[in-house]
Amino acid sequence: MTAEIIAVKGRRVWDSRGRPTVEAEVHLSGGACGRAIAPAGASVGSGEAVDKRDGGRAFGGYDVLLAVAAVNGEIAEALIGHDARDQAVADALMIACDGTVDKSRLGGNAMVATSMAIAHAAACAENMPLWRYLAKGCDEIFLPLPEVQIFGGGAHAGRRVDVQDFMVVAVGARTYEQSLEWTAEVYRAAGTLMSEAGLMQGVADEGGFWPAFGSNEQALDFLVRAIELAGFAPGDEVAISLDIAASDFGRGGRYRLAADDREVDSDGLSEMLLSWLARYPIIAIEDPLGEDDPEAMARFTAAAGEGIQIVCDDFICTSAGKIEAAAAIGAGNTALIKPNQAGTLTETKAALDAARLAGWGSIVSARSGETEDVTIVHLAVGWGVKQLKVGSFARSERMAKWNEGLRIAEALTQGGGALPARQSFPWGQRL
Repeated sequence: MTAEIIAVKGRRVWDSRGRPTVEAEVHLSGGACGRAIAPAGASVGSGEAVDKRDGGRAFGGYDVLLAVAAVNGEIAEALIGHDARDQAVADALMIACDGTVDKSRLGGNAMVATSMAIAHAAACAENMPLWRYLAKGCDEIFLPLPEVQIFGGGAHAGRRVDVQDFMVVAVGARTYEQSLEWTAEVYRAAGTLMSEAGLMQGVADEGGFWPAFGSNEQALDFLVRAIELAGFAPGDEVAISLDIAASDFGRGGRYRLAADDREVDSDGLSEMLLSWLARYPIIAIEDPLGEDDPEAMARFTAAAGEGIQIVCDDFICTSAGKIEAAAAIGAGNTALIKPNQAGTLTETKAALDAARLAGWGSIVSARSGETEDVTIVHLAVGWGVKQLKVGSFARSERMAKWNEGLRIAEALTQGGGALPARQSFPWGQRL
């Protein structure tokens, strides 16, 4: 099938927070079509590609009609006539057309939606799902290990607690399907515990429970109890992962822990987190220090040791250059990969390659403002990324992605979808 781009269409759709976002549709000469939707984050790193928003009064200034116009106008004009199977050329054309460092002229939201749509169209032209198209030539394909939010905090839940995500990882599960089954039991148990304690306050942006906890540690205590109530051994079968999102409550090496009613410096925050590592079955901590605190990030990475994933999000913003710089000073050991932070799939893959070259682990991640789009699941599988962070085990924009993984698992094997071997994970012998 021929794969020349003959039409690029943009439209305004809506995300899980009721905000407008951009959907792009790419049509090819052979009849193939690809479609994708740009997500948006509530907790945004300073180095991210910039979403183009209209400003003004409509929808609180979040409208995207200008970004949609960019897709239908300049982006379409730049892409029509080019082969969709050459993703690097298509993305380079958009980057050149935009002409800014942060993609602010045309909009990172306009560009990432189009970039993902091109990939889907190219896969369709080859009569393949995207994950298989991306994995062409790979001898072995695994399903990524899910990282699932149980309690939401920080910018995702009215800052009731400071830590943004309290998550679980079913490290003892043998298949993707089993990992979801175990997670569902922990999620249900957590809801039961919170309801009995009168601490149920609502649902956070990413589907996790919005807690009325009195401190950050209370959330950790409840999470361990939920794992046990669900019938699993904390640490051995189901472990804890945290997203501190420290840039949201700290600047210049000072951090305000509102839930604990105290302010600490970099060393004080590190000391608190290291004490949690010693007392709770935590295997990963994301953004433990602020993006403007690199030396402290390096010290914390060294102090935590090789058995813990120190995940960089705001610190690297899915940038190959930022990952190389962080690795050079020993700040972090795992990259969070978010396509909309980079703005195109080519740049996203470059960041993933930089992480691998540095010896880092990687996690493909969704955003707080999500939709029914399931592209990131295909990226994780097709690119061989061993972990996937989508949000919680609730709300359709989250479940669409977990369920897409089940379909891919079924296509790969009748056994539910094998997970990567434990020893291949960055935290290795800890397990």
